[in-house]
Amino acid sequence: ISLLDEEGNQDESLESKTLSAEDQVKDHSTGTRVVAGQIFLESGKSDSQSENEENFHSQEKEKENSLEELNSLEMSNLLNKDLEEAEIQSPVLTAIGGTADGEPCHFPFLFMEKEYAECTADGREDGRLWCATTYDYKKDQKWGFCESEEQSNKRRQMQEAEDVYQIGMKILNESSKKAQKKVAYQYLLKAADMNHTKAMEKVSYALLFGDYLKQNIQSSKELFEKLTEEGSPKGQMALGFLYASGLGVNSSQAKALVYYTFGALGGNLIAHMILGYRYWAGIGVLQSCESALTHYRLVANHVASDISLTGGTVVQRIRLADEVENPGMASGMLEEDLIQYYQFLAEKGDVQAQVGLGQLHLHGGRGVEQNHQRAFEYFNQAANAGNSHAMAFLGKMYSEGSDVVPQSNETALQYFKKAADMGNPVGQSGLGMAYLYGRGVPVNYELALKYFQKAAEQGWVDGQLQLGSMYYNGIGVKRDYKQALKYFNLASQGGHILAFYNLAQMHATGTGVMRSCHTAVELFKNVCERGRWSERLMTAYNSYKDGDSNSAVVQYLLLAEQGYEVAQSNAAFILDQKEASIVGENETYPRALLHWNRAASQGYTVARIKLGDYHFYGFGTDVDYETAFIHYRLASEQQHSAQAMFNLGYMHEKGLGIKQDIHLAKRFYDMAAEASPDAQVPVFLALCKLGVIYSLQYIREINIREVFSRIDMDQLLGPEWDLYLMTIIALLLGTIIAYRQRQHQAIPRPAGLRPAVPQQEPPPEHQPPQ
Repeated sequence: ISLLDEEGNQDESLESKTLSAEDQVKDHSTGTRVVAGQIFLESGKSDSQSENEENFHSQEKEKENSLEELNSLEMSNLLNKDLEEAEIQSPVLTAIGGTADGEPCHFPFLFMEKEYAECTADGREDGRLWCATTYDYKKDQKWGFCESEEQSNKRRQMQEAEDVYQIGMKILNESSKKAQKKVAYQYLLKAADMNHTKAMEKVSYALLFGDYLKQNIQSSKELFEKLTEEGSPKGQMALGFLYASGLGVNSSQAKALVYYTFGALGGNLIAHMILGYRYWAGIGVLQSCESALTHYRLVANHVASDISLTGGTVVQRIRLADEVENPGMASGMLEEDLIQYYQFLAEKGDVQAQVGLGQLHLHGGRGVEQNHQRAFEYFNQAANAGNSHAMAFLGKMYSEGSDVVPQSNETALQYFKKAADMGNPVGQSGLGMAYLYGRGVPVNYELALKYFQKAAEQGWVDGQLQLGSMYYNGIGVKRDYKQALKYFNLASQGGHILAFYNLAQMHATGTGVMRSCHTAVELFKNVCERGRWSERLMTAYNSYKDGDSNSAVVQYLLLAEQGYEVAQSNAAFILDQKEASIVGENETYPRALLHWNRAASQGYTVARIKLGDYHFYGFGTDVDYETAFIHYRLASEQQHSAQAMFNLGYMHEKGLGIKQDIHLAKRFYDMAAEASPDAQVPVFLALCKLGVIYSLQYIREINIREVFSRIDMDQLLGPEWDLYLMTIIALLLGTIIAYRQRQHQAIPRPAGLRPAVPQQEPPPEHQPPQ
């Protein structure tokens, strides 16, 4: 799926889908799908307020609502009036050519016993639109064209382009084979050549990333410029990205900001996300938490509204630097052999393997593509074997519905009941949802609360989320923001995206907690990064693994602009390794430095150490030991990095960027050894070297002759110390002489075992002394 597919689905409207708790319940009882606790309308008050105050506020709210209703009535009247005026002032079509040139078209008109309320091409082989200027065409034969020949040709060309585009999209969406997708893009290329806007958008991104078309930055730039002239928000956002990253154009952060702003005004969610990150980090703009909050909240509203109860898209955050440093470390990806092994177990009837594979295919991730058909089959096998988890997940699939599984509250309820009776938390949560929203059963808040509590006690995130939502909105229980906060926090620890969203709303509005713009932005940022565009992380990783570093680095650079820390570090890593040929050699290290800096600002330890290395060795910047020392110290203090501690020890030892201090050097070396077992061997060698240096320095600093002149041997060893010393020397000399004599004594051998002596003379080193 290309980025445009992912983004386009969420690009249509920027109006927040906000409902009060009562409206949510009403909508659910009538069958409308709304996720509970998704977006909150009320700011809420603290628990310390009295009931009288609450009643007062409710009365005030009723007044406000009535005023809003009056205002809405006035607005609708004004709108109707405007529409009437617009209808009156709408231009009248005039016939061109034909038998009634210059006369106004008459609507409706009768042709072939059929009334037409607009121009038609019926009865014409050339497809040109025409109209009658009187009601009965057959009787009066008065007609004319609704468009000029040039307009007609243009319209037909656009219709042809639309047909070609639809063929391409059909192939693209219906096939998972790479060869078929390449064929689809040939159709899209043809449509783009005919100036079809959507086709141009798809082709331009495919050329930028190298998706099923050969990567060509220059061609994509030209298409983006053309799209921008036509007012395409996607084109504006992409052109902003090119100026921000300096791909195909000279880098200009000012131009990038202009294009991003236009893209955001046009409703492009990725442009909003980029601006949110820029205002949050202060990149090219003055740092502003409130501006960042505005952009991030808008994107988060759409991401949250697109999330089902499964918890959202699984985001694989694989760090290329960590993979190289620790090849054996699990990246979260499942090997193909391991997947096949689980499939073999599932076929043999292993229930746990069936459930595991079902969940993998239901959510996607870990190298497995989302496939509801296979998920349904695995869950069915496990459910038939009596597995409660599989029953519960079948209930979820029927509850939500998909192309594979038709939505059915009754079937979902049956599976949820079976699972809940066996004590399964997923089934209990599903049953709670059924009673909360009246899906297949009458609404019953007490039972909903009971089942959510049971699920939450077993640590199931959906149960915790819905329980928090009930406490927040006061549904079935007294409103309690502290309890809501508790359960939202628990659900967020389990990684539920809606829990992050609800917590962000609470911190943004100061509901139940002290208002914190910074916390709200971080939480909203987390939600935004779980949008469908996050799938691009895996696409970029696969491109890198396939050896296409140019495609990978461009994809990572766009995600880096959106604020993904893992993308920033991966882009910097590829640039650092000089694997991307699309970036000039002179620009490689400065760009890598920029992205290491952004990743380090988001708390990535390796990036912070890399910043120190770049300033230490002068990669992409001047050699600056003091700045390198600052970065190493930050990594040491904030992230307790053994590597940073070792580097600090070395800088103290050599006096680089700091005053030379051997004692502090030893201290940092010791700290590095304590922080990581892997550092113990290099620390031991460094300490040995430090010991030798310290000894030499000590000897250099003292005067040996002066030391011996100060020693009083009579006082130290007594008045006859010289006799003792001569006796010891004599004994040592005698021992050495005796040892030497024993060494030179010949050891007799038996005659039969005497080795044959070669005729030639022995080599010089074996000749006896003369």
